[in-house]
Amino acid sequence: MSLLQIPVITGTIKRRILVNFRANPNVVEAVLPEPFRPRTHGGFAIVGICLIRLEHERPVGMPEVFGMSSENAAHRIAVEWTDGDGQIRHGVYVPRRDTNSIPQRLAGGRLFSVKSHAATVSVSDLNGRIAMRVRSADGDGSIEVVGQEADFFPESSCFESLAQSSEFFEQGSVGYSPIDGKPGFDGVELWTPNWQVRLLAVERVHSSYFQNLGRFPAGSVEFDHALVMRDIEHEWRTLPQMDANADSPR
Repeated sequence: MSLLQIPVITGTIKRRILVNFRANPNVVEAVLPEPFRPRTHGGFAIVGICLIRLEHERPVGMPEVFGMSSENAAHRIAVEWTDGDGQIRHGVYVPRRDTNSIPQRLAGGRLFSVKSHAATVSVSDLNGRIAMRVRSADGDGSIEVVGQEADFFPESSCFESLAQSSEFFEQGSVGYSPIDGKPGFDGVELWTPNWQVRLLAVERVHSSYFQNLGRFPAGSVEFDHALVMRDIEHEWRTLPQMDANADSPR
């Protein structure tokens, strides 16, 4: 970690949507760099999109009034790896992040470890109904999600219940992303003292990343279910960089 980087950012998760897909583990393994491998559930790899509105984001100790707000998107793959002590660790590999915040984008990789691409984000969020669209400035990323908060868990899911799904994703609090132009991975941990999720019944979903047939052949990725979180206090904690092709952070 650079001496200039802020080790801990705090704020409020105003809204967080986890759109989850079940995928062919062999296909997912082919897109993952070492040392990561797919973390499976019910025989499927689990991949997805995190759409998150952050408010009052600031270094720990700074007054809330100086915090920033932003809309963000991340494509994520549930992974596991073996650390230097031989222990299996869980987290997510994040190949791409997008944000509508210019300060957040400029700070990424400098004041804070993770980097994001510039994007425009449109959101409608009223009475539990959410419609969200993300378009990256470089043209490489597009996301659309429309859904309504719900109380029923879909029978088609590879998870048996909301509680089982919640536990799986709560364990994926550590995320690693590729470093631009360098080997290795930047790491960040999401800490939440009060993890709570609800179901989001999705009516329409699109991801240019997971619907790229050159990366994920037809039939290799299917929508599973979606979750939503609201008004959660949190911290982002910078982790040591992980070496490429290594089994432990340096």
